[in-house]
Amino acid sequence: MWLIVFFDLPTETKKDRKAYAKFRKDLINDGFTMYQFSVYIRHCASKENAEVHSKRVKLFLPSRGKTSIMCVTDKQFASIDLYYGTYKKSYNNPPEQLELF
Repeated sequence: MWLIVFFDLPTETKKDRKAYAKFRKDLINDGFTMYQFSVYIRHCASKENAEVHSKRVKLFLPSRGKTSIMCVTDKQFASIDLYYGTYKKSYNNPPEQLELF
């Protein structure tokens, strides 16, 4: 599963910029990486794990702005067409799940 967080936060005032920076830092501390500006992704081993991280993101949402949280399967995520300019690129494969016996 992939958890995707999209956000559009205000940055007009110093307080807004501080809230924006804190939100980004909280996402990174929770294992998210920047996919695009204001779009962060995190690979989760299961639907349950994605729900845990989704709830965690909801705990540190800023008081202003718009945030969306979406969960997609590995197969859905792999179907994204990714371009850098006009050049098509492939995104790195998701991390392998470690199985312990």
